[in-house]
Amino acid sequence: GLGAGVIAGICIGVLVALLLISFVIYYAYRKNKKQDSHSSSIPLSAKVDQGKFSSLQSGDLVGTGVAPGLAAISVDKSVEFTLEELAKATDNFNLSFKIGQGGFGAVYYAELRGEKAAIKKMDMEASKQFLAELKVLTRVHHVNLVRLIGYCVEGSLFLIYEYVENGNLGQHLHGSGREPLPWIKRVHIALDSARGLEYIHEHTVPVYVHRDIKSANILIDQSFRAKVADFGLTKLTEVGSSATRGAMGTFGYMAPEIVYGEVSAKVDVYAFGVVLYELISAKAAVVKMNQASGEFRGLVGVFEEVFKEADKEEALRKIIDPRLGDNYPFDSVYKMAELGKACTQENAQLRPSMRYIVVALSTLISSTGNWDVGNFQNDDIVSLMSGR
Repeated sequence: GLGAGVIAGICIGVLVALLLISFVIYYAYRKNKKQDSHSSSIPLSAKVDQGKFSSLQSGDLVGTGVAPGLAAISVDKSVEFTLEELAKATDNFNLSFKIGQGGFGAVYYAELRGEKAAIKKMDMEASKQFLAELKVLTRVHHVNLVRLIGYCVEGSLFLIYEYVENGNLGQHLHGSGREPLPWIKRVHIALDSARGLEYIHEHTVPVYVHRDIKSANILIDQSFRAKVADFGLTKLTEVGSSATRGAMGTFGYMAPEIVYGEVSAKVDVYAFGVVLYELISAKAAVVKMNQASGEFRGLVGVFEEVFKEADKEEALRKIIDPRLGDNYPFDSVYKMAELGKACTQENAQLRPSMRYIVVALSTLISSTGNWDVGNFQNDDIVSLMSGR
């Protein structure tokens, strides 16, 4: 018979072979599983992004803090309209459907796929701005930003927005035939607009600058809630990148640094300060001071004179919208004027961010007066008020 040593050697050899085979099988299994996991990560990411886009289209409040590569997916085909659809909905762009005219083209009212819409027919030379607006609005969505429904690229360039039925803030403040806005509605409109701007300044990836904030670009819905509109008239720039050259905006709302080609979120803050002054006075951003001489002055300059007066309160009372009568809390108006002053400082670095402005206006609405413009740089207040 075989010796004990030979038997032991055979057993050890078999055992080593089994262990080696097991190791090879285990290694192959782990490698295959890793590859499966890696390949499945791509469609999973795509599903997350598609989910975000679906939420955007449904009108939900959507955070867009996703990686730029994932966020840059092409627009879903469901938001593409044909020229035939648009022509049919507007009777071939009949003047009776025209509701506005902007620097980049005419705007028409339409009902498309069961939804009221505003169609902006872009001028051909505006194609770069069209693409910028399309890119931004398909990635950015917020209850206080006008929603992009879709687009059309047949023949001309078209953007299709949700239709906001109650006109713009400028029409309510400067136009005739409308009831004057009560003071509390003015403060809520300011807060809504500030929230929309804060969102594009701080909560999108990348962040954006609007560059054409004005009362005409703040739309009011039937519930008197405000939505910031008209990204198409802006040249959007990513904060932190090199400054975008070329002044854009509207006279009376343009920050001083724009003359030197300096663009940051603070140009929107400056323009927003002008809007606050409009809400207080119902005067246009550029005021005609003397009917006979035709002298004009910026609204910022008018309020600067108010704050230079020995009796600032009395000077402010003289320029408050007379249609308000006595139906306003003067303390609230004065604090909004202070906020407008902080926003329109010549030095952009001294202006508050939109986040601080949201906090200030929220406090103005909810508090009994414990509000101080000097606290804008206090991070503790931001944490307390915003819950962040």
